[in-house]
Amino acid sequence: MNDRTTTPPVLDVRDVTVRFAGLTALDSVSFTVVPGSVHALIGPNGAGKSTCFNVLSGLYRPASGSVRLGDTDLTSLAPHRIAALGIARTFQNIVTTEGTVGDNLMLGRHILSRAGFAASALRLPSAVREQREHLARAREIAELTGLGPHFDSPVALLSYGDRKRVEFARALCLEPTVLLLDEPVAGMNAAERARTADTIRAVRAELGLSVVLVEHDMGLVMRLADEVTVLDFGRVIAHGTPDEVRRDPEVLRAYLGTEATEEDAA
Repeated sequence: MNDRTTTPPVLDVRDVTVRFAGLTALDSVSFTVVPGSVHALIGPNGAGKSTCFNVLSGLYRPASGSVRLGDTDLTSLAPHRIAALGIARTFQNIVTTEGTVGDNLMLGRHILSRAGFAASALRLPSAVREQREHLARAREIAELTGLGPHFDSPVALLSYGDRKRVEFARALCLEPTVLLLDEPVAGMNAAERARTADTIRAVRAELGLSVVLVEHDMGLVMRLADEVTVLDFGRVIAHGTPDEVRRDPEVLRAYLGTEATEEDAA
C-alpha cells in the first residue's frame, strides 16, 4: 500500500487565469497551501471557487499560470495523473454509485491497484492478497470518517449527511497528500455540519494531509481554516488568517455591500 503519512508537498498556485469565451473566470489567481494546513477558498457565488478547484484537479486547463505540487508541474496533466500524484477531491453534489459503502470506498482504491486485469480475473494469489489489503484499508478509512457501522450498508439507505461522508471517505481512499473539499457541509443540518467538521479535524490530525476547502458556512471556515484566500469576480481580494480576513474591508464589501462594517458581518 502507498504510505503517504509523511509531510505533504507544498501546493503552489501561481498567476492562474481561466477564460471562457471572453469571460475571465480566474484572473491571475495565486495562493500557496502550506503542508498539513487547512486552506479555505471563499467568496460570493460566481467568484471562481469551483473553477479554481477544476484547475487544481485537472478538469480545466488555465490560459496562463501554473499549479505545482512540490517540484511537479500539474498544469497540463490529465485528472487521473493528478489523482495518482496525490490530489483527491469531492464535489458539491453527491456522486456515489449503486452498492454498499464498502463498494464505493473500494472504487477510491482502484488507482492504487498494482494487479492487472488478468491477475484479478484469475484470482491469482498476489491479486487476492492486494484486494484484501485494499479492503482492510477501506475499512480503516470508514472507521476514521464515522462510516464503520455502515460499511456493508447500501448507500441508497443512508441519510444525506452520511452519503456526503461516503464521498469524503472515497476521496481519502486514494491516499491523497492534498484533499480538495468542495462544500463538504452543503445541505446538512447543524448536527451533521458539526460532525463533519470534527471528521475533517480528525483526518487532518491522523493522516497529516493538506486540505483545501471551499465552503459557504463561514462559521465552519473560521473554526477550521489556518489560512483563507478570498475570491471575488475571479480575483484574489484578500488573504490571511481567518481573523485577518473577516476584518478586511474588501471582503466586507464583497459579501455585504459597500456600506458594510465589521459589526454587520458579526
